[in-house]
Amino acid sequence: MRRKNRVVAFAILCLCLGFSSSVNSAAQSQDDAALLHAREIVWRAWFAGDTNTLKELVPPETIVMSGGEEQWKHKSDVLRTSAEFHARGGKLTHLEFRRTEVQHFGNVAIMWSTYALETEVDGKRSPDSGRVTEIFVWRDGHWTNPGWHTDAGK
Repeated sequence: MRRKNRVVAFAILCLCLGFSSSVNSAAQSQDDAALLHAREIVWRAWFAGDTNTLKELVPPETIVMSGGEEQWKHKSDVLRTSAEFHARGGKLTHLEFRRTEVQHFGNVAIMWSTYALETEVDGKRSPDSGRVTEIFVWRDGHWTNPGWHTDAGK
């Protein structure tokens, strides 16, 4: 009888954990939709030279590391390099994130992705691809992007 009670209790526990897990997955998916949208906005804003959007989504404490570059960048560098790219007539012609995994830690989300993009400057198209690790923080009712690291991933 005791064994039967333990088996029933274990089955109920498994059902509850499964239900809880599926509820959390549904909530996670909704959170991730807003997060993925915020990431898309940041990338597209940078390539479009949209400094107003970048000022809102990239906070003052931002740190950026890019493969092949010795110096780390901060918010002012992000705004400057975006404006320079746009001023040269640069535009984004293709952007895709081929694989993304997200980890949530309270108001912080870390996104691990592979990406492929293509830019055009002076009629010359340039493909690029690699890996990116991005940090997002939920602040004042929206996601902000205070840091990322890109590399060639080859």
